[in-house]
Amino acid sequence: MTPNLLAHRATQLTPSLTLAIDAKAKKLKADGVDVCGFGAGEPDAETPEHIKQAAITALQAGMTKYTPSSGTPELRAAIAEKLRVENGVEYKPSQIIVNCGAKHSCYNAILATCQPGDEVIIPAPYWLSYPEMVKLAGATPVIVPTDEATGFKIRPDQFRDAMTPATKMIILNSPNNPTGSVYTREELLALAEVALEEDILILSDEIYEKITYDGAVTTSIAALSPDIYRLTITVNGFSKAYSMTGWRLGYVAAPEPIAQAIDSIQSHSTSNPTSFAQAGALAALKGDQSFIRQMVQTFAERRAYMFDRLSAMPGISCVKPMGAFYMLPNISRLGLTSTDFCTRLLDEQKVAAVPGIAFGSDAYIRLSYACSMDNIKKGMDRLEAFCRSLTS
Repeated sequence: MTPNLLAHRATQLTPSLTLAIDAKAKKLKADGVDVCGFGAGEPDAETPEHIKQAAITALQAGMTKYTPSSGTPELRAAIAEKLRVENGVEYKPSQIIVNCGAKHSCYNAILATCQPGDEVIIPAPYWLSYPEMVKLAGATPVIVPTDEATGFKIRPDQFRDAMTPATKMIILNSPNNPTGSVYTREELLALAEVALEEDILILSDEIYEKITYDGAVTTSIAALSPDIYRLTITVNGFSKAYSMTGWRLGYVAAPEPIAQAIDSIQSHSTSNPTSFAQAGALAALKGDQSFIRQMVQTFAERRAYMFDRLSAMPGISCVKPMGAFYMLPNISRLGLTSTDFCTRLLDEQKVAAVPGIAFGSDAYIRLSYACSMDNIKKGMDRLEAFCRSLTS
């Protein structure tokens, strides 16, 4: 008899469709095929030079040993100051834990607070790792669909209807991946008031906070009131705003008991975030911020072009994103599932997109505009030709 080598939790995970599409696209490129890729979940800009130099200097100075598991005191203090000045929320450095990326921050936060028997409410479309993290913690994801009519935002009545005595947490991501939606202060307050009714934890993933358009303003939900602060776990990081995806640095700010539990988990898993990368993160927070404005302006120009092109394509509708760097066109009228659509689009037109089913909504595909305008123009031409072939 063949022994069961895998833990049950490992068998419950859904394979990443984004990685599967990306692997196929990369193989085609390696074979010399001209592929237009729209799967990128990272800015295409280079990490600012002063950030790289800070890490290089730290390396040369011998910053190559362990740091405290929660991160260096200097970086935690700088994050606390950033949250106070920019987000209007007061955290002591002891409430801040630096992790190996904001993804790791989310996972640690869920692992520290959720367990078998708990339910976690996740609005869909969602970032594809949220449900898998919840399942790894032994808890149950409860998916609440949203759509274009509400700007892909969960309403308070939907939140309340999804709640049960087992509900432990709701995950909110604003600006959102993959929809680009940004919750207003009033919308967040209304949702927070529902959470307060039953002391539901709020995991607020704010990793795209600095990438917004048309005057959209991001709000840290923890800043809304002392009672909401008590229930909120704030997640952010350096990957999107500073184009530091490969540096793997994020952070969580939380009530003291939760922060200390996350630190304990991290001390037994990764030990600490990379030492010299933290020197780069400190430089990112304290240095010139003009890079962000320039990057967002570039994204805004690509967003405008892509939205106009998509809006004119047969069989497609699209909501204009207010943040992040993704477009989520609705392809349901074209008669294909999102997986079939993306598979055929890659095979026939050599355009790589991500199926919406990976984000919990099969009616859509995700297109990233964190790529060159040349890539976008060529890709939009090919996508339009593909759509016309389905409607002719």
